[in-house]
Amino acid sequence: MSNPSQGSPRGPAPVCPYLQRTPQGYVCSITQRSVNPFGWYCVFDYMNCPIYIGHLSRMAGVKGPERKYGEDVVIAAEDLSVVFKVGSMFSKKDLYAVDHINITVNRSETLAVVGESGSGKTTLGKTLVGLYKPTTGRIYFHGRDVSTMTDEEYRVYRLKSQYIHQDPYSSLNPYKTVYDILAVPLRANKLVHSKAEEEKAIFETLESVGLNPKAYINKYPFELSGGERQRVSIARALLVKPEFVVADEPVTMLDASLRLEVLDLLLSVQKEMNLSILFITHDLGMAYYMAGERGRAAVMYLGSIMEFGPAKEMLESPLHPYTQALLSAIPEPDPTKSRSKKVMKLRSLDPPNPLRAPPGCKFSDRCPFAMDRCFKERPPLKKVGNTWVACWLY
Repeated sequence: MSNPSQGSPRGPAPVCPYLQRTPQGYVCSITQRSVNPFGWYCVFDYMNCPIYIGHLSRMAGVKGPERKYGEDVVIAAEDLSVVFKVGSMFSKKDLYAVDHINITVNRSETLAVVGESGSGKTTLGKTLVGLYKPTTGRIYFHGRDVSTMTDEEYRVYRLKSQYIHQDPYSSLNPYKTVYDILAVPLRANKLVHSKAEEEKAIFETLESVGLNPKAYINKYPFELSGGERQRVSIARALLVKPEFVVADEPVTMLDASLRLEVLDLLLSVQKEMNLSILFITHDLGMAYYMAGERGRAAVMYLGSIMEFGPAKEMLESPLHPYTQALLSAIPEPDPTKSRSKKVMKLRSLDPPNPLRAPPGCKFSDRCPFAMDRCFKERPPLKKVGNTWVACWLY
């Protein structure tokens, strides 16, 4: 077989339409590596390869881009801000939903993002997968700046980054069967070339999330329980073989008896597919369950990160007063321990208006340890041990 990178003629590519023009395709044909049933999906696996990127850039007559982060970093945000204009037509104000955030998510890692409602967790997640455009800052996918990607590269980034919605009742089309719901991403992205490939992909994915394909493919969402709907939502995200998934409070609207089941499912598919997960929650217990072993956690408040570090260490011995307040607010099931448990008394129970956030530390209006400096200067993230904390106490 002649080397296709030299332009020698050859028959139609059996898997990837780019196979005849790339050295990686030549390697694939020798080793007979196949990615069926996802058709030409192999080209996406090589989008992250520097050789492939350089080859693609030479074809376009431009210099190949350099990767800013190492191989282990799947997605990163630098100085990321998302600002919404709110108010009347003649009196617009800036609402910083995400305020100058820097984070990274590593391969096969769970990063739990914790915070109260309105802290910016969902906006951060949607921005990282491309559903929102950042106002300032940059997002890097496998070291590549998303804003400088070609149309094809950006399409791959969007395909590889998926989002699991919080509400399984409104995120599924009520007029489509489970089969049709799952077929949409396959057809829209041209990941299959035949009905047989489509059925195989859908059946295998349903089985991977614990649903019997034959029993569910013809059902409509109203015929499913909350847990079954969320499993279908997870299956839809997994169908395109993502590398990065944002799970936005995926068990909040489920019965308590089903929550652990769905969390275990996410951990199982993460291990099987080497997924990187951004797990959004307001529950510190769930954050610990998902990321406590080897993952990390970030605590957000009014669009900013208050504390960031190894989940187990940070959630067991928090440094920031806000994280300590969240931890102290968790109910103690043991009546004896509950009587002696100390709950942090905040200066105010209600968070400030995000349009009029304090000029210094955003938590200063509620923090029982606030000093004069806290009201005037915004504390930067400072490394204390293995944890980064934004607090003038350190």
